[in-house]
Amino acid sequence: QVQLVESGGGLVQPGGSLRLSCLASGRTSTTEFMAWFRQGPGKEREFVAAISQSDGLWYGDPGKGRFTIARDTAKNTVYLNMYRLKPEDTAVYYCATAESGPISVRSSYNYWGQGTQVTVSS
Repeated sequence: QVQLVESGGGLVQPGGSLRLSCLASGRTSTTEFMAWFRQGPGKEREFVAAISQSDGLWYGDPGKGRFTIARDTAKNTVYLNMYRLKPEDTAVYYCATAESGPISVRSSYNYWGQGTQVTVSS
């Protein structure tokens, strides 16, 4: 099994930045892909970004050009750096792992964290 713990969420003003962290533990050798999804109020959970063990990068529409995903293999941690945040970025952000794709499809991911709340508001 894989355990995932997200952190770094909070309240930020529009235009601000935030960095989310996801610490993985357990059988991390099986985690070919690590990804971030988000779920806003009354919305479906949507794909934000993913990174592979070989550092391939994929981005969904929500954060293209504003979000970056990165990993620190030594710390078993994946980060989501979010810039120029907008009120519509308000959501619970989840970290997830998958052994194979499709990368942007929720059902590909078999382990999920508990989520961290991001609120963008003035």
